[in-house]
Amino acid sequence: MLRMKEVYVVPDRYIRYAAIKAFFGTKMAEGSSVQSHGVKILSLVEKLEDLKARFENDTYIDVILQSLPPSYDPFIVNYNMNGLEKSIHELINTLVQYEATHKSEPAVLVGEASTSKAKCKGARRWKRKKGKGMVVTATTGTEVLLLPRQERAK
Repeated sequence: MLRMKEVYVVPDRYIRYAAIKAFFGTKMAEGSSVQSHGVKILSLVEKLEDLKARFENDTYIDVILQSLPPSYDPFIVNYNMNGLEKSIHELINTLVQYEATHKSEPAVLVGEASTSKAKCKGARRWKRKKGKGMVVTATTGTEVLLLPRQERAK
């Protein structure tokens, strides 16, 4: 019976390795809730601390910020530029507040609206004229001389 336990027991080192891999590999999907992502991160942090694989608070913060999607880049820049020192729980609460304020704002497209009709750009067609390399444009009627490939290289 003792031999079976030795064969089938999972070593603590592997459990710690799997927990660290899960923590560093966690990525939040674009459009998903930052609150559920925060709960997942917190559970992984607690698991790491139970396994005595502790990191500094700054390391946890850096990994959490790196796990966010590109839509959180303005938040990350603001966090790093202002030198905010927060605990993991405070950071997640701040992220939830950021998500709430930025999801409620409608997206605005900045640009000018034109009331004039669009010009048809497909109207200029090329027609080949009988003769050596002569092409006539359909809209302007001007002739353009095209040289064969051997003569172009000279």
